[in-house]
Amino acid sequence: MNAGRQREQEACGPLGWGPTTLVSSSASLIPLDGLPPILTSTGVKGDYTVEEKPSEMLLFQELESVRPKPLVFVLNANLLAMVKLVNYVNRKCWCVTTKGMHAVGQVEVVVLLQCLPEEKTFPKDIFSHFIQLYRDTVTGKVVRHLSLFLFGSKFLDSEEHAGFLYIRSTLQSLQGLPLPNQPYLFGLLVHRAEVPWAKAFPLRLMLRLGAEYRFYPCPLYSVRFRKPLFGEIGHTIMRLLVDFRNYRYSLPLVPGLTVDLEAQKTLINIPTTGYNELMKAINKSKEHVLAIGASFNENADSHLICVQTDDGQYQTQAISIHNQPRKVTGSCFFIFSSALKASAGCLAKSSIVEDGLMVQVTVETMVELRRSLREMKDYTVTCGRLDQPESRELVCLQWVEEKCTVNRGVISPIDEKSMESISSTKMFQKSEHKENGKIIRWTEVFFLVRGHDPKRGVTNSAEQSRLTERIARAFCLALCPHLKLLKEDGMAKLGLRVTFDSHEVGFVAGSNGQPLPAQYLNALDSVLIPVIHSRGHKRGEKPLVMELIFYILEDIT
Repeated sequence: MNAGRQREQEACGPLGWGPTTLVSSSASLIPLDGLPPILTSTGVKGDYTVEEKPSEMLLFQELESVRPKPLVFVLNANLLAMVKLVNYVNRKCWCVTTKGMHAVGQVEVVVLLQCLPEEKTFPKDIFSHFIQLYRDTVTGKVVRHLSLFLFGSKFLDSEEHAGFLYIRSTLQSLQGLPLPNQPYLFGLLVHRAEVPWAKAFPLRLMLRLGAEYRFYPCPLYSVRFRKPLFGEIGHTIMRLLVDFRNYRYSLPLVPGLTVDLEAQKTLINIPTTGYNELMKAINKSKEHVLAIGASFNENADSHLICVQTDDGQYQTQAISIHNQPRKVTGSCFFIFSSALKASAGCLAKSSIVEDGLMVQVTVETMVELRRSLREMKDYTVTCGRLDQPESRELVCLQWVEEKCTVNRGVISPIDEKSMESISSTKMFQKSEHKENGKIIRWTEVFFLVRGHDPKRGVTNSAEQSRLTERIARAFCLALCPHLKLLKEDGMAKLGLRVTFDSHEVGFVAGSNGQPLPAQYLNALDSVLIPVIHSRGHKRGEKPLVMELIFYILEDIT
């Protein structure tokens, strides 16, 4: 059925995919039986049709005939699912991705699902999962790297499919995959028996999947009806660090912290940006134990993993990059314990425990170590026997300027400036304004320049937050009368960059890498300039440059 045609800009943006004939009071267009509506190009540039009840058999045949482009399903007026059959690392897989999550402040998601033998039906439960993810995001509940999303019921024909563990791709091949715009996450299917680890220590499960499927650091695809990789919790060192019953406490994590295990030397790299998180962990820890979870170490060529045997015991193994010599091995956590007696004849003792590092030190060393961390100073622990200096090892805690990996591949809608390594904050339930069936939402703010002290946090953060909210509200109100026209002209994603320093106070706004047309800039001038100039400039104040991101959506409430 031809449900109507729309301009190509609307069909190619992250929003506005659903033609007006499909917009209803229901946020979901997924039928109880059959497939959601599908977008089909007419072959004429700028034109497409919407087929409301597509034939599953015909679509499957089309996919199997090595269709070059994904099928595009309309899940709601603002959210699409792109579906393609791919041959990924010699496995036939469904590749199902979202398009439209960015507009509500969620990264896009990708599910790679290994096909079952002779499979002839679409994995439709993934569509329902995407809708639930979208609804959760609108209320501020989002998934991030190593987040677990639990299903509420049977999923993909099994009660044992408990949820998705969402991960960032790192060293894996992405060849041949039709991927959304950055940023995005891959969903890995979690067995019900693995849920405790996915909740409490997801890095352990992620790397264990890598060992199981010989894919470093972990596979990006999921396998249905597989056996669980972990069973009963049993005897593990994590029982001392994690509340597996109620999850009231867990192993504290410092984002960006990594552990390098090398011959005769271990480096614990603590990013200066993680100072506050580390202090929280130190303040909550007992005096005689300091345990911290690490991030996956992208600079290592191998990683410690933990394998549970059939009899429930935990063993240490390692996985590594194929055909690459092992020089640096990553660790999932470290523990310093002050249980070492001065009479033991050792300076300190280091050992591998499961997928982490245990260092036993004296009480005096623990006091010095904690003091050094509080003062943001490097500290080295020498391990080994007093009478065997030739076999000593060093454990070095060192502060590093983290090579920031946030917002990889993200570009500004104003001028396509790269936003890689620029910190940003997602916004939920803040400025949202409606007019003529359209909504404009403020979803994110990037801080291109702002004063920052790692020990004190962001300067004047509360004041900056209030100012940013006033600017966002003024931007939305100024453009409300123009939302329909902006959307029709393909400007569904908008950027506003505001600069405050001693030489310049002002703003630029744009979309699709170009400044907004004059009519919109004139509307913004009268509303934004008074707000921006109301901040003033104090002597000695550091410059502030921030970029706010907005999306225009269909109102489906």
